[in-house]
Amino acid sequence: MAFAPLVVQGFKASRMGLGTWALGGGSDWGPGDEAEALNTVSAALEKGINLIDVSPVYGRGRAEELLGKALKGRRSRVLLADKCGIIFKNGRPDHDLSTPSIMADCEASLKRLQTDYIDLYQIHWPDPKIPLEAALKALTRLKEQGKIRAAGVCNLTAGALKTACETADVACVQGQLSLLAGAPDSLSVCAQEQIAFYGYGALGGGILSGKYKAAPNFRRCDARRYFYKYYYGPAFEQAQITARRVQKVAANKQVPPSAVALAWALAQEGVSGVLSGARSLRQVCENALALTLALTPQEQEYLQYGKY
Repeated sequence: MAFAPLVVQGFKASRMGLGTWALGGGSDWGPGDEAEALNTVSAALEKGINLIDVSPVYGRGRAEELLGKALKGRRSRVLLADKCGIIFKNGRPDHDLSTPSIMADCEASLKRLQTDYIDLYQIHWPDPKIPLEAALKALTRLKEQGKIRAAGVCNLTAGALKTACETADVACVQGQLSLLAGAPDSLSVCAQEQIAFYGYGALGGGILSGKYKAAPNFRRCDARRYFYKYYYGPAFEQAQITARRVQKVAANKQVPPSAVALAWALAQEGVSGVLSGARSLRQVCENALALTLALTPQEQEYLQYGKY
């Protein structure tokens, strides 16, 4: 399987990264325990996961603060990926990729992370008010200042990614990738340009873990309700069909369903790695099993289409 590895100044990222959106808690995921969060990061490092992905909006800075504490004395062991471009205005998230906002975002993140550099700094989402080229030039300036070591982009269409590649040296692309969402069209551009691609959301916000047997009643501000659209109405019933296939393969292989869903994402052509969210040591250990789990072509087809 061909893919471009993520390498920043000689530091090669692991194929699985730790996603910290849920770790940040807040209104998106509910309150979390600090001690368990710190143990979660430690467990990821012990499993050989050296890529950790965060954003200032995860828990409104809380995830960054936790990482700042967790990585004390071992910052050099981690390829730290952060993001910019989403701010809170009147208590609600909004886009802002203006140069002053990007610069302020970076300074605030560095402070919360207790570090003087970010390995991979990424545009979180495109801003309809700001040309992508202008935002990427701001990232190039941060790179020249030594505050970041590489630039990346997230959630871009194939066309927008081609524009980005003409403007800046793009080291990595993030996009949603799962048995439920499929693969983004930007993945084909990554293959053409030999850019690393990391997928997120491989568990569909947790639904492919098999945890939910009946549609849960989440708060409206919960990420599993407003971001992952699989938890209510006909979409929930449709997702359960796929979740049952994941559970069947997991039972045959005697591994947790989450490992199977993540292994499917890792097996897709052109995928450098996946970001797996976790809030406990147990979840980290279960997710990490995907790194050594081999799915046959028949199993991959069954998972995706329901037939051998």
